[in-house]
Amino acid sequence: MKISYNWLKSLIEIKESPEEIGKLLTGTGLEVEGIEEIESVKGGLKGFVIGEVLTCEPFTVKEKQLSLTTVDIGAETPSSIVCGASNVRAGQKVVVATLGTTIYFADGKSFVIEKRKVYGHPSEGMICAEDEIGIGTSHEGILVLDTDLPNGTPAARYFSLEPDFQIEIGLTPNRADAASHFGVARDLKAVLGREITLPSVEKFAPSTQKTSFEVVLENTEACPRFCGLEIQGVKVQESPDWLKKSLQAIGLNPINNIVDITNYICHTLGQPMHAFDADEIKGEKIVVRVPEKGTKFITLDGTERTLSGNDLMVCNLEEPMAIAGVFGGQKSGIKTSTTRVFLEVAYFSPVWVRRTATFHGLKTDASFRYERGTDPNMPPYAIRLAALLIQELAGGEILDGVIDNYPSPIPNAEIIVKHKNINRLIGKNLEDELIHRILESLDIKVISDDAYEMKVSVPPYRVDVTREADVIEEILRIYGFDNIELSEHLQADFLASFPDKDADKLQMRLIELLAANGFNEIQTLSITKPAYNAALKSIAKGGEVPLLNPLSEELSVMRQSLLLTGMESVAYNVNRRQKDLKLFEFGRAYFTKEEQGQEKKYKESKHLALWLTGNQQNETWSAASTLVTFYDLALAVQKVLKAMKVSKFDTQDANAEVFQYGLTYVLNKKPLVSLGLVKPQLAKLADVKQAVFYADFDWDFLLKQYSEKVEYVEIPKFPEVRRDLSVVIDSTVTFEQIQALAYRTERNLLKAVNVFDVYEGEKLGEGKKSYSVSYILLDKEKTLTDETIDKTMQRLIASYEKELGAIIRK
Repeated sequence: MKISYNWLKSLIEIKESPEEIGKLLTGTGLEVEGIEEIESVKGGLKGFVIGEVLTCEPFTVKEKQLSLTTVDIGAETPSSIVCGASNVRAGQKVVVATLGTTIYFADGKSFVIEKRKVYGHPSEGMICAEDEIGIGTSHEGILVLDTDLPNGTPAARYFSLEPDFQIEIGLTPNRADAASHFGVARDLKAVLGREITLPSVEKFAPSTQKTSFEVVLENTEACPRFCGLEIQGVKVQESPDWLKKSLQAIGLNPINNIVDITNYICHTLGQPMHAFDADEIKGEKIVVRVPEKGTKFITLDGTERTLSGNDLMVCNLEEPMAIAGVFGGQKSGIKTSTTRVFLEVAYFSPVWVRRTATFHGLKTDASFRYERGTDPNMPPYAIRLAALLIQELAGGEILDGVIDNYPSPIPNAEIIVKHKNINRLIGKNLEDELIHRILESLDIKVISDDAYEMKVSVPPYRVDVTREADVIEEILRIYGFDNIELSEHLQADFLASFPDKDADKLQMRLIELLAANGFNEIQTLSITKPAYNAALKSIAKGGEVPLLNPLSEELSVMRQSLLLTGMESVAYNVNRRQKDLKLFEFGRAYFTKEEQGQEKKYKESKHLALWLTGNQQNETWSAASTLVTFYDLALAVQKVLKAMKVSKFDTQDANAEVFQYGLTYVLNKKPLVSLGLVKPQLAKLADVKQAVFYADFDWDFLLKQYSEKVEYVEIPKFPEVRRDLSVVIDSTVTFEQIQALAYRTERNLLKAVNVFDVYEGEKLGEGKKSYSVSYILLDKEKTLTDETIDKTMQRLIASYEKELGAIIRK
């Protein structure tokens, strides 16, 4: 946001330099990002001085009348200057561009004054016309001055060209109250203790003629207040210099006197407004409503837009005229032929304006302020001030009957603030008198106060002050963060011991592990599409969390899974020919829990998600490219679990609504991680067409399983033995069942069970499959004998035959 230093000075007394004002504003939370000097005349008239023509001798060259002059510019000797103007005379006071001065022209061109010969005569400067100085457009002759200023006086002093400074403020979304020169002046008022002087509207005196316009609010939620006023007999023309310079100082281009006044009011008071050509308002009736979806509307920039069905519009009896709080329409805008003006000054709902501006991709000065929240009490003053300025600069008659449709006035917010919390949060005991003075300077009235707490009344234009902590922050930022002293000896009543599990360190350890295995970390938005949550409803841990003020309908809820937001990253890369991806993300999912007899509570859970797609490796001269498989993902999952010291768990089929096939690892009957091939229907929601393998860890649950304890055992002195079995079982039996049964059968000698081959075919019969399984046996006390090994294997075979109906192949 840009603020003019001189414009600011018109509202509040400022003795400080622009740099000092910048420091004060930054201290109040309005961070000044830059200060730039603005020259009302390009070049600031540097090198231009007041001179006096001492002699003037005409001469003619090729039928062209010129003059050889000597001019006193305050130097030791007069300057010889050749001048082509017909009105130059001896004895005149003129403006002289001295040697080395740069002349700027309106078309952007420029040249530097140098000593040279003109038709054989030396010329040591230039006597200037007003367009050559930059203060006008006339080039009919030189500018003749009426002044007693000494020769050599800088021309900038004669023309009273006071420099201005553009102050760039990085306005944060919560400081809507400061989105104007008046808003910035309010902070300076609080810090400097000086009063603000707004332009007076005491001379507002409408005629006896009543306006015939009527305003109807069909949607008072979207438009709680609407003020209107009619002015007849105006003349649309160029704005005066003071108004043009004010707007140019903050980067705006002047248009005409009517439109420039509305922009001036907007940037002075923070109150957007719109001027309609009253003759284009059919039926002389303003209706604020929401037109049907698909309605066509042409905005001021000539673009035809299709309304969404949720766009609040300012309409006449037949058609829309403006997108409320965002952009005017082409047909009803101010034209050079306009003689009747209808002014609109309203308070629009931030939610409605933000939604419409986002839908149409429009960001205007008006929407910038309405989206953040304007002052609902400002419209009556703003419309009167605008009417007076229009009458002053465009003439016309203000008709009686300021329309003010305000069915449900917005009250001040009343907040209880405890004294102990003020001192606790600020870190310093402030006197009650000082606190009251700061609050009053911010227009926050103290209704009551006692030894324990006070009740304050906050005006609605301070949209960010809604809680006790907000009021305390207001006190602190005006008192000054730099005024809070730090004790020489920092101390605390209690220092907690470091936690057994440092979640951040464990997370970093896994990040390094995954990165070392070729994974790239991503970070995706926690805000997502409602369609994503609907598609993943079966794995949600609770109800959906909608946003109160969504930026758009597409991004209006908090995600309940990392799956599809990560798939968008997959789609982004695939669309840019990066199809071989290994991605991971640590992120949060959000949901609501409704406990019996209580309101909904918001919950969040942290997850670690992995995505694999494309080739495991690119083709080389020695090996062909190979696509990633479920087993590549399972290997990565096993590495994560091993790093977190999780080795034993049960398995079950993964959720069939999410995975085409896959597994869920379960610990203590609670899912630890689900992994598998994402169903194509889900992948399609994120515009992903190739196969993607996905794993979702419950990080909070996984973290609980980790232990820092490390047990070391001596390397066995006796050798281990391996035996293999080929087991034919029903195809419904899993390897996990075989493994679990083996450990139950032999608890002492069996150290490891592994499958190294799986076979299914006609020779086995329908519904059968064969597992080739290896067993590692070890006795820590002695060498195993063949008899002991055989007995152990027989017990395993018997268990398989009895409990799994297995057939042992020889």
